[in-house]
This record gives sequence, C-alpha cells and structure tokens, in this order.
Amino acid sequence: MGVQIETITPGNKTNYPKAGDRVSMHYVGSLENGTVFDSSRKRGQPFKCAIGVGQLIRGWDEGVPKMSVGEKAKFVITPDYGYGANGIPGLIPGNSTLIFEVELLAIE
Repeated sequence: MGVQIETITPGNKTNYPKAGDRVSMHYVGSLENGTVFDSSRKRGQPFKCAIGVGQLIRGWDEGVPKMSVGEKAKFVITPDYGYGANGIPGLIPGNSTLIFEVELLAIE
C-alpha cells in the first residue's frame, strides 16, 4: 500500500524538493484501465504547488520529494494514498489505484 515509484528518466540527482518547497511539474493522471482523468500537458502549462504540506494527495506528498529536478517517473498510488473510498464523483471511482507520469521541472 502507498506509492510505488519507477524512474523513467533520471534527474540531476542533486536537487530534491523538501516539505514546503514550491515545485513546477508536468503530469498525466490515469486509472488502471488507461483512462486519463487529468493532464497538465494537455492544458499546456506546468502544475505548480507546495509539496509535503497536505495540499495534495498523500502519494504525491511522499513521492515527489524522492525525485530530483529533471526526473520523469511513474507513480502507482493505492487508494489509501489517493482519493480513497469516495474517489472524485464523475471523475475517479472510489477505491481506484492511480497511475501518474510525473516530470519534476523545477523547485521554485
């Protein structure tokens, strides 16, 4: 249970975000069946947020700090680290395992 991280492309292996850092990322989120439910790439703008401060799902708060700048990784996030039993009505069914391809662009 939790978040599994598989590196797709290594980053610089020196700059890692820590709790409270603001980061810039691209991501594509999908369900296990391949249905894409969200994508910063489709919107054409990186997603910017503070990491490790409870603004995001637990899988991201725990997974992103393990990435270095420039890294692209695949996160497999179990429901307890994602949106849980409730999901997001009309978008993510309850108890869904989530798949994210995340690219850490910068720590701001």
